[in-house]
Amino acid sequence: MNRLGRAVTCRRRGRGSPRCTAGRLRHTGHTPQGKASSGPLAAGDQSPGKCRPVKVADVTGPRIAIGPRPWDGITAVVREAGGEPAGIGPDADALVWLDAADLDGLTKALAAAPAARWVQLPYAGVELVAQAGLLDSARTWTCAKGAYAEPVAEHALMLALAGLRGLRHRLRASSWGTAAGESLYDQPVTILGGGGIAAALIELLTPMRAQVTVVRRQPGAVPGAARTLQTGQLAEALPDARVVFVALALTPGTERIIGAPELAAMGPDAWLVNVARGRHVDTQALVDALRSRSIGGAALDVTDPEPLPDGHPLWDLDNAIITPHTADTPEMIRRMLGRRIARNVAAFAAGRPLEGLVDPAAGY
Repeated sequence: MNRLGRAVTCRRRGRGSPRCTAGRLRHTGHTPQGKASSGPLAAGDQSPGKCRPVKVADVTGPRIAIGPRPWDGITAVVREAGGEPAGIGPDADALVWLDAADLDGLTKALAAAPAARWVQLPYAGVELVAQAGLLDSARTWTCAKGAYAEPVAEHALMLALAGLRGLRHRLRASSWGTAAGESLYDQPVTILGGGGIAAALIELLTPMRAQVTVVRRQPGAVPGAARTLQTGQLAEALPDARVVFVALALTPGTERIIGAPELAAMGPDAWLVNVARGRHVDTQALVDALRSRSIGGAALDVTDPEPLPDGHPLWDLDNAIITPHTADTPEMIRRMLGRRIARNVAAFAAGRPLEGLVDPAAGY
């Protein structure tokens, strides 16, 4: 008997075998003609190739509700990982939620599935769910933190190099111009955040011999970083940094973590790269710093407000590079989130630890 105590039907083994559907029964073997049974058939049963229903221990996986609407192929992902796709209701053991913006739907789904002990969220950032008061310690919550780390880190490095190499200007040039550009090799960089994106970014920076300082909430060294500071020591990590990467979770404590004082502490040739959330940065303070050229530039995949409206001053600044929150595209997200869901369904079914755990108290 499995830990959930439910029964299912199963398929007869062999090419083209029909499904054995004897209610809450399943076969234990079938006998090809001229061969001994591979399962315990009743004595005297000589029917070749037939499946004899026998009551057996239940082997059903956990019932996984998917909402608000399943993506193409996601039910197959759940089933192949050992789960049983189910509707959102009182029998669901877990809930996989695929639309982070549908908070009203998530609220209703949680109420309709009170027995769901685990909830999988689709994004790395869970600030909207936290602000809605939905995170609770009665359930296990996971998100996509770390699942998209590699392409986001790749995008962050691309933005940094584009800024240092002056690509915004060169992409709009209509004449040869003058030589310009800086290398990131052997340069000091600072990363705000010590999670999956930071780890992937450090891996990319390692061949460049960059001297990495990580600023994070929790104490303890980060592998690959030359030094690790806590958030209260942020001011120490800014003056010498050639690039400051923002790659941390958005919480009330990290909103506007980069404001006028932090921008003033950065060097005149330093670039700010934000691939986390727009509200980490005081936008007006950033516009002022870029206009006065007190920093080298800013490369942003996220903005506040977002989308950044037409006519906003950031669009016209020649030391600002903006991409429309495309460090991880929908195509990337579906593929990588599917892998995370598969691993977590398998782990949930086996009683193993889940990936991407959310701390309801911390809000990420």
